[in-house]
Amino acid sequence: MRKVGIAGVGHTKFGRAEVSLVDMLALAALEALDDAGIKTTEGHGVDQVFVASMGAGLLNRQSSVASALVDTLNLQPAMAETVENGPASGASAVKLGYMAIASGMCDVVLVVGGELMRVVTGWEATDFVATMLHPDAEYAYGLTLPAFAGMFTRLYMDKYGVTEKDLARVAVKNHEHAMHNPVAHIQLVPSFHAIIEDEDAHVINPYVAEPLRVYDVCPVSDGAAALVLCAMELADRFPKRPVRIAGIGQATDTHVVAERDVPTDLLAVRLAAQRAFAMAGLRPEDIDVAELHDAFTILEIAISEEAGLFPRGEGHLAARRGETRVGGRIPINTSGGLKAKGHPLGATGVSQIVELVRQLRGEAGGRQVEGARHGLAVNFGGFGNNVVTTIVSREE
Repeated sequence: MRKVGIAGVGHTKFGRAEVSLVDMLALAALEALDDAGIKTTEGHGVDQVFVASMGAGLLNRQSSVASALVDTLNLQPAMAETVENGPASGASAVKLGYMAIASGMCDVVLVVGGELMRVVTGWEATDFVATMLHPDAEYAYGLTLPAFAGMFTRLYMDKYGVTEKDLARVAVKNHEHAMHNPVAHIQLVPSFHAIIEDEDAHVINPYVAEPLRVYDVCPVSDGAAALVLCAMELADRFPKRPVRIAGIGQATDTHVVAERDVPTDLLAVRLAAQRAFAMAGLRPEDIDVAELHDAFTILEIAISEEAGLFPRGEGHLAARRGETRVGGRIPINTSGGLKAKGHPLGATGVSQIVELVRQLRGEAGGRQVEGARHGLAVNFGGFGNNVVTTIVSREE
């Protein structure tokens, strides 16, 4: 297979968008194309466009978004497809872009992920996300993703000794990282004492799905992110040395969570990470920076263990020791993560890789991990039943 790299990155500010879905996608795409030195004129050289979105048809009443984006950007006659894989849509689109180039079918692929979610209420957004659950065994009984996360957290606490303070520690750390990321949705650092120790903490930071509180849950966000992928043998065409996609792994797990052998195990995360590390020829201890799918704070802890960054049951202990913050042994979610940067579903997997590219290029400003060479992203679909892991590496 041909080696594949990332020649350009783009990212809108997450939060509330004041433009249409396609215009928002176009803004991220134009930034990525400009970063790669590509002009949207005749002879642009983009062979394929993939757009990741879970909710365009349902929330925004627009389908065939990839075709609309190609027309908006004047990238005809590039091939175009829209990709839907729940909250892992973004990383799936990157995987398909990788395959298109590695196979020899394309030389340059534009991957854009985006979601316009704040056009509906929070309750409607929660219901929309819950449609990825099993329709008869889960959704029909009113289960939601926060409900699953709350039950998962309680089991994890009982099994491994994780406390609510450990969860708050993860939240505060990610909000601190987000203060150095100008595209993050939430630019605010909560007081650890106020949200977990104060006698009024139950008011400041009430339970959403006990034991998860407001500050344990990501916000509902609009936003888009984009990557320009290229064949590495064409690296000299681009103004910046492409960051190589060294490994991609994906795995699925039982849809109905209650039917899994061990409900605290995230088998798809473990297998996807193992496959990505095998493809890259790297080990977890080689990773310098990681973006993990912390839609709920407990997931950052659990995914860090399943991906092999820490022994099982010790992710929260690493957070207590400060190992997961910038300056620590293995900084996690330097972008602010889903928790503070935001979580526009289709954008998230692409956004995670944008952050890793910026880290490996040395362009991350106040959140920079010095000397970062290998980065890991885990994009988590459903409640862990479809997971994509990507490893990127800086080549000298």
